Amino acid sequence: MEILVIGGGVGGLAVARAMLANGHQVSVYERAPTLRTGGAGVTVFSNGHAVLDDLGVSLDGVGGRIDRLDLMTADGHLRLGQNLAHTAARYGFETKTVARRHLLERLAAGLPDDLIRFGMGCRSVSQDGKRVAATFDDGSTATADVLIGADGHHSVVRRHLWGDGRVQPATYGTWQGLSEIDIELTRSTRALMITGREGACGLMPAGDGLLQWWFDVRWTPSRPRPAAPLDALRRRFRGWASPVPEVLAGAREEDLDFFGHHWNRVDPVWGKGRISVVGDAAHTMPPTLAQGANQTLEDAWVLGREFAGDGFDPVRRLRAFERARYPHISLVSRMTKHNPSNRRIPRAIGRLVPETLQTSMLRRFSNRLTAQTS
Repeated sequence: MEILVIGGGVGGLAVARAMLANGHQVSVYERAPTLRTGGAGVTVFSNGHAVLDDLGVSLDGVGGRIDRLDLMTADGHLRLGQNLAHTAARYGFETKTVARRHLLERLAAGLPDDLIRFGMGCRSVSQDGKRVAATFDDGSTATADVLIGADGHHSVVRRHLWGDGRVQPATYGTWQGLSEIDIELTRSTRALMITGREGACGLMPAGDGLLQWWFDVRWTPSRPRPAAPLDALRRRFRGWASPVPEVLAGAREEDLDFFGHHWNRVDPVWGKGRISVVGDAAHTMPPTLAQGANQTLEDAWVLGREFAGDGFDPVRRLRAFERARYPHISLVSRMTKHNPSNRRIPRAIGRLVPETLQTSMLRRFSNRLTAQTS
């Protein structure tokens, strides 16, 4: 079967690998002129790591292992703690923070040289019941049996299916960077999520002396961005406990990237006919649970499972894929909408809930597919 994938990011490349493994012919069309190298880091929890392993993608030699995630107050007190090493021991897959460019390189490694066609922005898609077609910015077209939109939260494919207005701005925006910041945390296997009145901060060791860091602040699309954002962050978060001051002192303006949080309601049916969507095209969500890339990888794995074998109706398989993903992804999406990582959880909760229970809750939440793919 011929599979046309729009978008060559994490979702598109994962779908390509899953479909190729099942013997399908795949073509990926990516708007960018080359494999994307921008963005900061991606936290790959054990559910995403298990999918990558099943797709033949190794994270050996890249990124930083995360054994522990601590939720802290702005004045340095522990709220909640999660033992990610325990989850890794249970399922066999570590949590790692990896530079996005390294993840894309690993996903693209070993694919046929002509599989990804760069510089091909999709303008529109159509179908006639038997075939699908995509038209590109240069006027050319491509046809296939099935089309998968993996083209992000600005998805052309989603707009074709459901129109505009489905993706809405959330209440926070993120300033992030991936930087060489020489502090003890960078050399550790411990990650921090810190919350206070001013916003939230995340710090994740990413290997090779790199620290993935971000600051969440209240945001609306109409609010102008500061002319000197790093100085603004230093003023806003001054007085926070170590290591926040050290991170902001070591960061550089050129490291900064900004994105506003967006969200869309996930419906039981994502596609129509021979067209479906994965990743942000299907379920744009804030990054507060760090599950965006992991849920995208799960999409690709479930889609590949539905397209295994011969002699099936692709329309029925696409709807089966969407039904299989809906209960889990709709829960994750609703949780991210309420920005749980940006809320100041009372310290008393951390004292009342044992760490073993906190770890168990995280494991049950984020590893529904891990045991199946391992």
